[in-house]
Amino acid sequence: MVALAGCTAASTSQGPGGDVPYVAPSVNASAVDKGIQQAEADAEAQADAEAQADRKTALSTKPQEVRSAFAGLQATYQDGCAPGAGDCAYFLGRVNTELAGLDESMRAEGDDGLRHFKEPLAWMSALRTALAGDASTNNLEKHRKQLIGTRDRVNAWMQGHPEDYR
Repeated sequence: MVALAGCTAASTSQGPGGDVPYVAPSVNASAVDKGIQQAEADAEAQADAEAQADRKTALSTKPQEVRSAFAGLQATYQDGCAPGAGDCAYFLGRVNTELAGLDESMRAEGDDGLRHFKEPLAWMSALRTALAGDASTNNLEKHRKQLIGTRDRVNAWMQGHPEDYR
């Protein structure tokens, strides 16, 4: 076994030997602070980049949400009912639900959506006001003409703006 005598026997009360340059503790603390600040800045930049990517993804899917909601509304043209008929509850409820979904998807586009979809949003808002939150069959029957009329107006508006759903 070989022992390194110089290492085990060395003791000094003045720190490292004369061949090691002296570095003030404040310099070490400053270097550590800079490292921490850089790490925090890097983490913040990464979070900002991820948030921006999330916003881009959300913006790119919003037109798809409007298209999907509009397709659901158009599908109600396959159904219908005569006033008072047994299938009216389903049909009118579905038209109401599809209009609500389209309204929500248009509003989800933020200020741009509110400006662009101003007319259909106003029509759907008037319908919501008339229904007063009551989606019962009796209330939907009572507002049948406005419900179907709103669907038809929104459909005509969307047909005139094909860039919104194709």
